[in-house]
Amino acid sequence: MNAAQALIPLPVLIPALAAAATLVAGRRPRLQRLITQFALTAVVVVCAALVYLADRDGTLVLHVGGWGQSVPGMGPLGITLVVDRLSALMLVVSAIVLLAVVAYAIGQGIRDGDERQPTSIFLPTYLVLSAGVCTAFLAGDLFNLFVGFEVLLAASFVLLTIGASEDRVRAGISYVLVSMVSSLIFLIGIALVYAATGTLNMAELALRLDDIPSGTRTALFAVLLVAFGIKAAVFPLSTWLPDSYPTAPAPVTAVFAGLLTKVGVYAIIRAHSLLFPGGGLDNVLLVAGLLTMVIGILGAIAQSDIKRLLSFTLVSHIGYMVFGVALANQLGMSGAIYYVAHHIVVQTTLFLVVGLIERQAGASTLQRLGGLAAASPVLAFVFVVPALNLGGIPPFSGFVGKVALLEAGAENGSPLAWILVAGSVVTSLLTLYVVARVWTKAFWRARADAPEGHLAGAAPAVLLDDIEDIEFADRDSVGRMPMGMLAPTGLLIAVGLALTVAAGPIFSYSERAAAEVLDRGQYISAVLGGDER
Repeated sequence: MNAAQALIPLPVLIPALAAAATLVAGRRPRLQRLITQFALTAVVVVCAALVYLADRDGTLVLHVGGWGQSVPGMGPLGITLVVDRLSALMLVVSAIVLLAVVAYAIGQGIRDGDERQPTSIFLPTYLVLSAGVCTAFLAGDLFNLFVGFEVLLAASFVLLTIGASEDRVRAGISYVLVSMVSSLIFLIGIALVYAATGTLNMAELALRLDDIPSGTRTALFAVLLVAFGIKAAVFPLSTWLPDSYPTAPAPVTAVFAGLLTKVGVYAIIRAHSLLFPGGGLDNVLLVAGLLTMVIGILGAIAQSDIKRLLSFTLVSHIGYMVFGVALANQLGMSGAIYYVAHHIVVQTTLFLVVGLIERQAGASTLQRLGGLAAASPVLAFVFVVPALNLGGIPPFSGFVGKVALLEAGAENGSPLAWILVAGSVVTSLLTLYVVARVWTKAFWRARADAPEGHLAGAAPAVLLDDIEDIEFADRDSVGRMPMGMLAPTGLLIAVGLALTVAAGPIFSYSERAAAEVLDRGQYISAVLGGDER
């Protein structure tokens, strides 16, 4: 094992070991916080190194546990971890987001809504979630991808219900049920794939599935797509998300919105390009992408709570990623990869900003908000930059990603692709309308003009007893935005702007990643050592 290979398991091992250490330090919250921040900083450094190495040297592979690389007639045994340009990019962006969100949570004061119940379990669970996310991106076989999903989902169940309020428990039950159904379908798909091919290693599957009858291949792909579509919140499998995410505290909602659905998108990319190329269900994916975009943004227009509104925009913009994947050309795939990285950062930032709005005004519903631009110009700035980025205003990274997808649709040239191009433009305009509506109501108009403005606290006014909007914060802190919350939000804004300023090099990297994803031979050769039976 060389030095590059030694880095591959670290994004999983570091947070997993840190989670154990923070459990031991449960009675020492300061030490817990120090361990967590150090561990996630180390993960960012390791993932940045993997991006460089994967781009320089190509796909990196590690067979864990000393197993033989392959067994005649069976393919590789044991755990295979794979880092190519796509997985390396997902790892580094996820690591940055995970670090920023935990710093935000620490700055806010990790509470479950009752100061008598300090949530010493939050940081260990958060680290387990981080390990699960990294496991999913590194998995070189379907079963370990399933394990990654289950680890992050088990952790997400705990994070979603911290505080055990009625709304959170209700949302948690719904989330658990949907996730269990998705996991069951995925497990059935794994069983069917193994029965048909005798292996679960993705590189070996890429070869053996070519010998399976086309009808069987399509059926297997359909089962996996349903499982991944639920996890990615692709319409019509997305109705669970807007009811589940908004009830969680702002840091939890932010990391869920930024990362969990993107793990599902990543799985769709792998299944579509590596295991089942050829476009058997491309038209289905295109229709699903269109409906996801349009119905998601129409749902956002109907919302008055900013958290629910952003949850619907999250669903809507998953459609752009599915659009790029389903086009099955290099420009579409590179646009989808770039857009995934952009959306992880921007969507997470916006949910963190909602937490700041709650701290500043005591509410997150538009009926109670107003005058925030005058009350806090800093808050107005940290909202408007990622909001314009989400809307795709040039020259922000959202615009770059959308233009690439539109060009890819035009390059495809099919009638359905042109319908998707039109749907993408309409969705982008409606997204601008949605964020402009939030700006005009929450920031621009006077608080006195808000229908329920008298019910929300205003800095530095005293918060009324009946206000229950604030999450993860003590009520007497309304009107204060700690630097520990502002700094991580500013960091993610800077990362989003970096995706714009360095759009040329980053998009070039996305193009190389797309070419590598679409050329299955590189992945297969790296994993099987040139054995392309």
